[in-house]
Amino acid sequence: MPAVSTPTEATPLLQSSEMRGEQPNGCTFQKQLHRRLPITAWLPNYSLGKFMQDALAGITVGLTVIPQGIAYADVAGLPPQYGLYSSFMGCFVYMFFGSTRNVTVGPTAIMGLLTHSFVASYGEDLAVLLTFLSGCIITTMGLLHLGFLVDFISLPVISGFTNASAIIIASSQMLTLLGIKGRTDSFLDAIKKLFSQYSQAKASDSVLGICSIVALVVLKNLPGKRRGNLAQKCMWLICLARNAVVVVTGMSIAYSLRDIEPFKITVNITEGLPPFGPPPFTTTHNNVTYNFVDMLQIYGGSVISVPLIALLESIAIAKSFAKGKTLDSSQEMIAVGLCNVFGSFVRSMPTTGSFTRTAVNNASGVKTPFGGLITGCLVLLACGLLTSTLRFIPKATLAAVIIVAMYYMLEIHLFHLLWRTKKIDLIPLLVTLIFCLTAGLDYGIVAGIATNLALLLYGTARPTLLIEERLVNDLPVLLVSPQQSLSFPAAEYLRERVMSWCDVMKNTTMVIIDGQNVNEIDTTVAKNLSLLLSDLEARQQRLIFWNWCDEASRTLIAFDTSIKPHFRTFDNISQLLADEVATSGETIKNESPA
Repeated sequence: MPAVSTPTEATPLLQSSEMRGEQPNGCTFQKQLHRRLPITAWLPNYSLGKFMQDALAGITVGLTVIPQGIAYADVAGLPPQYGLYSSFMGCFVYMFFGSTRNVTVGPTAIMGLLTHSFVASYGEDLAVLLTFLSGCIITTMGLLHLGFLVDFISLPVISGFTNASAIIIASSQMLTLLGIKGRTDSFLDAIKKLFSQYSQAKASDSVLGICSIVALVVLKNLPGKRRGNLAQKCMWLICLARNAVVVVTGMSIAYSLRDIEPFKITVNITEGLPPFGPPPFTTTHNNVTYNFVDMLQIYGGSVISVPLIALLESIAIAKSFAKGKTLDSSQEMIAVGLCNVFGSFVRSMPTTGSFTRTAVNNASGVKTPFGGLITGCLVLLACGLLTSTLRFIPKATLAAVIIVAMYYMLEIHLFHLLWRTKKIDLIPLLVTLIFCLTAGLDYGIVAGIATNLALLLYGTARPTLLIEERLVNDLPVLLVSPQQSLSFPAAEYLRERVMSWCDVMKNTTMVIIDGQNVNEIDTTVAKNLSLLLSDLEARQQRLIFWNWCDEASRTLIAFDTSIKPHFRTFDNISQLLADEVATSGETIKNESPA
C-alpha cells in the first residue's frame, strides 16, 4: 500500500498559491504590471533625495536637448520648432513605460538624416506620419516579443552604419559651418559642393564655427568631478552643459551684433506649444495632394528600416548603460514605440534613444526616469517663452554642435579591434560603411546584413574539418573531425573531402569520423554519410562513427538502419582499433584497400 504523505507547512503554501491563481512560473498580476508599467515599481519608493538628483539631471539634459533638438531638426530639413516638438513627448512617455533610468528618448542625428529626403521632397507631414508608423511598428514588435530580430544585425554592421551616419551628418554641416549657402543630399554631394563652393565661405561664420568646435572639445575635457570641491563641481556642470554654454554664448554674440548681422542665424521659430492632433494621413505639397497609400509608396522600404534602426539605436544604448542589470528588450521596444506614437500627435519627427543625452543623464546621477519629466517641462518652457530668443542662435554654432557630436560617435578603435581579433569581420563593416556613404543608409544596412548572412552561410557550407592520417597500432587510419554541427549545405562537401583524402592515402584501411563536436545533423547529411559508407565498402575500407551523441546518431540510424553497427564509443582510438581486431575475426593489418 503506498504511503500517504503527511501534510506539512509547505502544503498550505502551495494550495494558497494555486488559489490565488498564480501561474507556475510565478508571474503575478503585480509583476506583470511592474513589467509593462515600470513607473508602478519605482514611484511608491520615491523620495525627496531622489527628486533633487533627478531634477539636477533633468535640467542638465534639458540644456543639452534644446540646442541639439534645433540642430537635428535642421538635419531633417524641418523648421527649428520641430526639434523642440520632438524633444518633450518622449521624455513624458518614457517616464511611464521605460525600463531603465538613464535612457532619454528624443530626436537624434541619425533619425533626422533618415527623415531628410522625405521632408525635402514632400514636406513636413511626411516626417510626422513616419513617426506614427514607426511607433506602431516598434510597439507591435515589442508586444510580439520580436526583439530577437535585432540579434541578426551584428556588431560590425552596426558599427559600419554608425560610422557612416556620423560621417554623412558631419559632412552635411560643413557648408553651414563655413557660412556657405545650400544643402547637401548625400556624402558625395557634400564633398563635391565643399570643394566647388569653398570660395563662398564667410569669414565671420567660419571663425565662429571653428571657435565653437574648439570650445566644445575644451569644455568636454574639463577636469571636473561631481563629488569634488566647489570648483570641480562647477567645471563638471559646465562640461555636461557644454552644448548649452556654447550655444548661449554664440546667441549672445549674435544678439549683440544684430544690427550688422555678421552671422547666419536660425530662422524665426514658431512661438507657443505645438498643435495637438492626429498625424496627417493625407497631405498637400506644391499643390499636389497625396493620400495615405501614396505616402506609403513614397516611404517604400524606409517604413521598415527607420523603425528598425530606431529600436537598434535605443536598445544598444540601453544595454550600454544597463550596468550589469538584465534588460527587457521587448519593454524597451514598447516604450520607444509609444514615444513615437504619442509624439506624432504633437508634430514630432521620429525619435529614439540618444547616446549623448543618455550619457549626460547618467553622469548627472539620475535616480529614476522622473528626470525626463523635468527635461520635458524645460523644453515646453522654451517652446512657450524662449522662441523669440532662440532665433538668434547662429547656424555655424549649431553646425559645430552637430559636428563635435558626430566626431565622438565615430568608432575608429573598432577597426583595430576587429583586425586584432577576427579580420573577416572587417568585411561586413567595410561593406556597410561604403554602401552607406555611396548608396544611402537604407541600402547600406541591407548590404551589411546580406554580407553577414553570406559569410554565415559560407561557414555552414564549408565547416572546419580536421583531417589527418595517423598510424595507430601500426594501422593507417584516416581521422576526420568536424568542428561544428553539420547541416545540408555541408553534406556534399564532407563526403567529397573524405573521398579525396582516401584517393591520396591509398594505404588507409579505416576512416573514423569523430563526432564529439557534432550535436545534430539533418536528413541530407545522413544521406551523404550513408553514401560515403557505401563508397568506402566498395573500396574495402571501413567507416567508423566514433563519439557521436544520441541526437545525431538517432537521425543517421533512422535514415539507414544498416549504419547502426558502425557506431563506437571508446576513450581513445587505440582501444577502438583493438576492439575491431578482436571482433572482426581477421587481422585488419592484412586487409588491402581496393
